[in-house]
Amino acid sequence: MTKDYIWIVTDDAVPTSTEGERGGWGDQLRQKVLKYKEVKLPIADLEQKMNEFLQLVGRLFKQVDDQIGSQSSMQLDEVELLVEIGGEGEIKLVAGGKATGKGAITLKFKRFEAQHNE
Repeated sequence: MTKDYIWIVTDDAVPTSTEGERGGWGDQLRQKVLKYKEVKLPIADLEQKMNEFLQLVGRLFKQVDDQIGSQSSMQLDEVELLVEIGGEGEIKLVAGGKATGKGAITLKFKRFEAQHNE
């Protein structure tokens, strides 16, 4: 059975310094490139971690619905989350609504209401 993988480019790597750095644009570019690393992640592991993350998020929003209750005219209708995948496959929720300088996946959840055509 073959494993499927996905490549993640991350800046989790610790920047290295080169001895005798002259500080020219070539050295600066090299430092920027060296701070990134490529990580090969098994899809099955990533699927499991994403599933666990979504279950936790689902519990949070179910709690919101439970607290609002059926007596209220308010309803949580839509949720949009920014998510990053770390170098070891960890799923990170991006706070503040911006993934500053990083790639992020936007997950948008909309409440599904069954429509009755009678």
